[in-house]
This record gives sequence, C-alpha cells and structure tokens, in this order.
Amino acid sequence: MLRKKTNGVARRPQRTSILSEVAGKSVDRRAFLRGSGLAIGGLAAIGATGGTVTKANAATAANGAVETVKSVCTHCSVGCTVVAEVQDGVWVGQEPGWDSPFNLGAHCAKGASVREHAHGERRLKYPMKKEGGEWKRISWEQAIDEIGDGMMNIREESGPDSVYWLGSAKHNNEQAYLFRKFAAYWGTNNVDHQARICHSTTVAGVANTWGYGAMTNSYNDIHKSKAIFIIGGNPAEAHPVSLLHVLKAKEQNNAPLIVCDPRFTRTAAHADEYVRFRPGTDVALVWGILWHIFENGWEDKEFIRTRVWGMDQIKEEVAKWTPEEVERVTGTPGSQLERVARTMANNRPGTVIWCMGGTQHTNGNNNTRAYCILQLALGNMGTSGGGTNIFRGHDNVQGATDLGVLSHTLPGYYGLSKGAWGHWARVWGEDPEWLAGNFDTLTGADGKEKSLQNLKGIPVSRWIDGILEDKENIDQPNNVRAMVLWGHAPNSQTDDRNENGHGKARHACRD
Repeated sequence: MLRKKTNGVARRPQRTSILSEVAGKSVDRRAFLRGSGLAIGGLAAIGATGGTVTKANAATAANGAVETVKSVCTHCSVGCTVVAEVQDGVWVGQEPGWDSPFNLGAHCAKGASVREHAHGERRLKYPMKKEGGEWKRISWEQAIDEIGDGMMNIREESGPDSVYWLGSAKHNNEQAYLFRKFAAYWGTNNVDHQARICHSTTVAGVANTWGYGAMTNSYNDIHKSKAIFIIGGNPAEAHPVSLLHVLKAKEQNNAPLIVCDPRFTRTAAHADEYVRFRPGTDVALVWGILWHIFENGWEDKEFIRTRVWGMDQIKEEVAKWTPEEVERVTGTPGSQLERVARTMANNRPGTVIWCMGGTQHTNGNNNTRAYCILQLALGNMGTSGGGTNIFRGHDNVQGATDLGVLSHTLPGYYGLSKGAWGHWARVWGEDPEWLAGNFDTLTGADGKEKSLQNLKGIPVSRWIDGILEDKENIDQPNNVRAMVLWGHAPNSQTDDRNENGHGKARHACRD
C-alpha cells in the first residue's frame, strides 16, 4: 500500500506495552496469551519472536539413506521423468525430473499421483493362484513351473499358435524387443499390444500414406512450429505436460493455435481459432480446408511435384467439397475454413496433432489419411516444426510399436517376409531354418504348404475369434487355448460385450 513520504527521519517501531515487556525475555505460550490477550495474538507473536531465540540443536539423522531412482511416469505418452525417492526399499517420495527435455521439472495431476501405483493396497506383490474360488499365494518357482509346463503342453498338443502373447505399451524398448523375440522363438505371430486398439487406424492410415504408422516428429520439435492444428485431441486434459510444448510454440513463435473439436474443451480455450464441427465429419472438414488451399494456389507445388504421388486424384475429390457442401455436412461455415486455410498457408512449417478423437471411428483410417494429406499439400512433411505429431495413449506405445510387438511385423517395421526373418535371424545369431522350424505350416486352398512364419497373426482386436471361431475358419491348425497378458489390463480384453460367447471366451482363456 502506498504511504505518504515522511521527512526521512527513521521512526522507532511502535509496540504495545506488553510487547515491550516480553520482547527481551522468553515466555511460554500460556503466559504470553495471559499477558497479551487473543485479540492481538498474531501481532504480538511477531514482536515476541525476537526474544525467544534459543540454541539450535542438530536434527536427528535419518534412519537410512534416501536413494534417488530415475523412472518414467506410467500415464500418458509424454513419458515424463519421475525421480523416485527410495528409503529402505520403500518408495517414500518423488520429484519431477528437472533435467528431462519433456516435463522440465513439471508434473501434471496424474503424474503427481504415480507413486500411489506402487503403494496401492490392491497391488499384487507376489504370485496368486485361484483354487476353489479363492486366490491363494504361491511361490515364484511354482508359478513359473506351472505356467511354463502348461503352455508347453498346449504347444505340443495344439501347436505354437494356440498360445496368444499380449504385450504392453508400458514396456520399455528393451522389454518390448525381448517380448517380440520371445514370440518369434516360440513360433507364432499371435502377438500384439495396445496400439492395435487405440491407434490402429493411425497405424494403418499413416502407413498407407508414407510407409510406417508412427508420428513423424516429437514433442520438442513442436517448439519450431509456426502453426499448430489440433483435431481429435484434448492435450490439456489427456496429455497436460504436452500442452506446455504447444504453448511454448504459441508464445515463442507467435504460432496460431487452431483447435477443431465438436466440444469446447480446455485445449480449445487456448486456441486462436476454435472450429466446431459435427462428430464424425473429419474428412469433410479437411477436404473443406483443402478446397480453399487448392482454389487459391496455396499448396506447395514444388514439394508435391518432387515428393508426392496421387495428389491429382485428391484434387479431383476435393473439388466436389465446396464451402456450401462442407457446411451442410460439418456445420462449419466456409468463411471460417478459408481463414483456417489461409492461416496454415501463411505460417509454415505447421504441425498437425491428433489423438484418439480422430481414430476411434468406423472411418478412422480415412480420418488419419486426410490429416496426412493436408500436411502433404502444404509441404509440411520432412521438416522440423512440421509433420504429424500423433499423441499416443501410453508412455511407450510408440516404442513398443517400433520394436515390433505386433502381429504383422518384426522389430523396426521389417514385415514378415523371408528376407525380414533372415535379417533378424542374423541379428539373433540363429539359423534361419531352425527359427522357421518352430512355426506351424498350413495347407492353402491351392494345396500347397505355407509357413505361418510369413503370415500375419491374429490381432488383439480379434483374439476372441481365435477362441470361439470354428477351426476351419481360421488360418492356423487349432484354436487359441491360452493367453498371456504381460503389462496389459485383462479387463479391457475379457469384457467384450459385443460377443455372444463372452463368458465362454473368458473361461477358455483361463483354461
């Protein structure tokens, strides 16, 4: 609060009489309150503090040293660094990683609670076996022996494809690599993980556009973006720390932020341009933006000439999506989409960001391909600050995908051809013929024997068919009889209410 200046003469601090008396000596709490009264207790305490200074005593040493262990947050795909504080083998506290290039010493609400995963009362701490309807604790030796013997028996009776291996997007790269290698040595391509569900349409749509189904840039690369286009994503709530990178580009580069969403989300609250459209009309919306880009010649003609195949066919389709037609389908005014197109064209390179709001549709593949085509038209691919930043769901869903925990490929997106298997056989130091001998064969419709080593396995989205479908209708000798879920929530796989044989499938899996 502003005060009128005095003549510069220092004034003595004014105290009440009781404070003057007690300032020079130590008093206990009861005596102080008796002398001063509760009404001025707060002010008196400040004055009295000067007279209560006593000799400091050394604090009692901690019972045991606190060790810090660097780890990764298990929630979303940002992969924030968490520094765990461990004392006597117990995780007692945590701090965000200050040296992390992703979270830069920050935590979101989800990350701040990650220690509770280790301390939850319901967390399993040892193997359990259900006997007589009750869960009973067993030793690790018993668990390994019973599971291993049971799976080997199934393999001998029904073949290697009768065991399904479900990995995890929460494995680190090394774990994911070893899990896929394990399935290869077991002799099956019936191996998959969460990416098949959450971003399967991204994997297919993006792979059909430029060869592999992964995000092309990174969170830190967003800092160099001159425009940010978010559709089918709400990072402010789903990936809170990622929004810090978006806002950094917005403030540092004066990058316009465009958010397309049927709902006005917390991410949309930060937008320079919020585009509301009807759910499920993503492709029409993108074609509407491209209509203005092509109409005004804002596309990157040299980039398209040298780097893109098939854009002429896209132009023919986009020409049908006039502003009037797009507004009829999406509900979004053509004038707003022209503004969006102009903004993207004038601020390059720009990045396109999406998440599962764009993928979880019956036409999800179409959506993800349309997003990619928008970037190809603008020439925003293969450049820093551009690309498609596809925000994934789990902390290492991208790494697990890259390392091949998928039913249709080996690590590094090598596919399942003979040459691909030959490469990884050399890497693993194995005889390719021995590795191929671990796989079953099947007689095709042409009467020829074909190895299942070179055929796609059952994706996790169809594992239930491997159990319930008639054997004659599946491309493997026998049905699936066992399922190994490693780091994947069983409830998301067993609670398939779209199948009539729901209960039967769960029973078959347990058997």
